[in-house]
Amino acid sequence: MNPKPTNVLPPRLRAVLMRYASAIFFIALVGLWEVICRVGEVPNYILPSPSSIFKAFFDVEFSRWLSHLWATLRVALLGFVLSIVIAIPLAIAMVRSELMTRVIYPALVVVQATPVVAVAPLIIVLMGTGDVSRVLITCMITFFPLVVSTTTGMLETPEELVELSQSLRAPRYRETWQIRIPYAIPHIFSGLKVSITLAIIGAVVAEFVAAEEGLGYFIQFSTSFFKIPQAFAGLIFLAIISLLLFKSVTWIQTWLFPWSLPKKK
Repeated sequence: MNPKPTNVLPPRLRAVLMRYASAIFFIALVGLWEVICRVGEVPNYILPSPSSIFKAFFDVEFSRWLSHLWATLRVALLGFVLSIVIAIPLAIAMVRSELMTRVIYPALVVVQATPVVAVAPLIIVLMGTGDVSRVLITCMITFFPLVVSTTTGMLETPEELVELSQSLRAPRYRETWQIRIPYAIPHIFSGLKVSITLAIIGAVVAEFVAAEEGLGYFIQFSTSFFKIPQAFAGLIFLAIISLLLFKSVTWIQTWLFPWSLPKKK
């Protein structure tokens, strides 16, 4: 008879490890990074240590961080909202009309396949260096995942419900808003989670091309003057903001549509 497998770790310790596994891994990774930089005497201009990055973060005035943060967030959120306003009506139009799908979808693929980094300078030249051009660049990056996820979710509505609404002669708008859209909510929020992180990327790309403030501009400015710890501080700050925005979409879904969340095993 084979012996029954036994857990090496006590149940309480195992529960703590399972709960804080991500935090423990992150702390261990940062510690290893610090040790490598100190023992290997890696120069700051190649790979700064976490302690030097931490110091560089507080060397910058807090008001300056807030100014750059607001500039990036403003563009990212405006581009994100604009992508929602464009993407969901486009998805509804494609679901309701096969002709619209044949007309719109190839154009969307072409826009998505075009490198935004290559198009961004042209947009800046045509629309100027203000927020409008940067919001448009952000929107170009963010709207495609939302269109695809919304369309996919609406098409996965059970045909029985659609046929029932048609047999009851329900208007098309009621079929869309009371049957298809609720079934698409999980897919829509999946697209929103992808798009909100892409919005930060879009804002940073736009700031790399033409901007006088923003976290992307700050990182580029620091790198050009070989202030690498400062650039890393901006990069880590940017990553934290992206994670918080991602979590905020999850919190909104949990608050407004808890039934759309996947069931925990």
